[in-house]
Amino acid sequence: MPELTPSLTSFKERVHPMSKPEEKTKEKKVGPGRSGLQLEEPLLFEQSQKGRRADSLPKLDVEAQPIERWIPSAYLRQEIEGFPELSEPQVIRHFTRMSQWNYGIDLGAYPLGSCTMKYNPRLNEEIARLAGFAHLHPLVPETLAQGALQLMWELEGFLSEITGMEAVSLQPSAGAQGELTGLKIIRRYHEQKGNPRKKVIVPDSAHGTNPASCALAGYEVMEEFIGKKGILEAKTVAERMNEEVAAVMLTNPNTLGLFEKEILEISEIVHRKGGLVYCDGANLNAMLGVCKPGKMGVDVIQLNLHKTFSTPHGGGGPGSGPVAVKKGLEPFLPIPRIVKKGTGFALNFDRPQSIGRVRSFFGNFGMMVRAYAYIRTLGCEGLAQVGPLAVLNANYIRERLRPYYHLPYDHEPCMHECVFTDKNQETYGITTLDIAKRLLDYGFHPPTIYFPLVVSGALMIEPTETESPESVEEFVQAMIAIAKEAETNPQLLKDAPHRTKVRRLDEVKAARELKLRWQST
Repeated sequence: MPELTPSLTSFKERVHPMSKPEEKTKEKKVGPGRSGLQLEEPLLFEQSQKGRRADSLPKLDVEAQPIERWIPSAYLRQEIEGFPELSEPQVIRHFTRMSQWNYGIDLGAYPLGSCTMKYNPRLNEEIARLAGFAHLHPLVPETLAQGALQLMWELEGFLSEITGMEAVSLQPSAGAQGELTGLKIIRRYHEQKGNPRKKVIVPDSAHGTNPASCALAGYEVMEEFIGKKGILEAKTVAERMNEEVAAVMLTNPNTLGLFEKEILEISEIVHRKGGLVYCDGANLNAMLGVCKPGKMGVDVIQLNLHKTFSTPHGGGGPGSGPVAVKKGLEPFLPIPRIVKKGTGFALNFDRPQSIGRVRSFFGNFGMMVRAYAYIRTLGCEGLAQVGPLAVLNANYIRERLRPYYHLPYDHEPCMHECVFTDKNQETYGITTLDIAKRLLDYGFHPPTIYFPLVVSGALMIEPTETESPESVEEFVQAMIAIAKEAETNPQLLKDAPHRTKVRRLDEVKAARELKLRWQST
């Protein structure tokens, strides 16, 4: 059987090929993954033993009262038939073992394109866990929450400065909710003008949530197809822009990793017809410290704190998607607004033009603390290095893998991410999915696959600035090795992964025949 993980020279040898033999480091396997002990773990239901418990409480020294006395029976859940009965060690070991099967940014690179999965500094975690922040109840009086209000007020100011916008609401709790909030602001703006308008222009290079957000805000989506340049062209917008179009909603840099170079001209066209420009800010990481959306004619932008500003990302949240606007749209921002009052801070609910609340309380405060710590730690000098380093890492991968993988848009450098396809490997019967599965054997989480939809067989890679040259090169070497395997031993890829907890799954069957409830046999 062929070697599953080919031996490759060390990173030092690759970078310094003229090193003397005695200076060479020991040869090693590519990638952070290693073979090792893997514990089998049955379902909790399968470990259950009747009468086994994880607690031992003393007998009551007062008369027991039926719970129905305090909670109406309609709200009480009945006992669950077959619910597992387990000891404390069983529960702890089960979830600990399960956690060890997970892959996360603390284990290695997480190169998902369009997601900016960067490392989250532990300092930020420590600050978010300070008792004054973590234990603060959202209903405490303003006088007892001055520190939190000041932090939020200052964070709004930082985000305004970074984006070149003039007002920010931290209330939306995810990027998609930030999109919806921004579009509702646009709708309220046009309503105040006497015509809410009906349509929004969205290029197919925008984020996938954009059309859904438009529909939820009551707009009809006018999808525009990008050309060979891979960007939205001003002439296309000029042909479609009229008094029925409320806004153009684009992602910059877009999902192909390309900068929308015609955005200034597009903004002028839209504004001449009374429309607004919405920029999806999920890819702001590429522009951080380099340029400001507010200088590009953008009227509204949402910011994903769980991407650009390094707060935890994944598992469905908690996220944070603040929305930033130009001054003329500030009256429509969600309530309450944080205002400076004398030497302190207060919450202002008296805003008759506001779109109202978009979330309970004030947003995911813990994420705001982490983002605030991240910005204050890096400062102006540090933030100015984020975008360039992220772009450098992406372009390094792009150029190193260009000889091995098809690059559909190769006319200019990429921004924060690069997009390849499986066109070169199709000759050997290998698909993008096969490449992704094989990467697992090398110890890497695969990049985003089959997205963006405008690219057939897409492999979308975003390294971020937090990956070192060594880490990026290890990923590159794994991808090169897989490209060579596709030529010499394609079956190895078709059967991958080989070293994971489970082998290749039938993904179609898993999607169509979900098993959401355990049943005893």
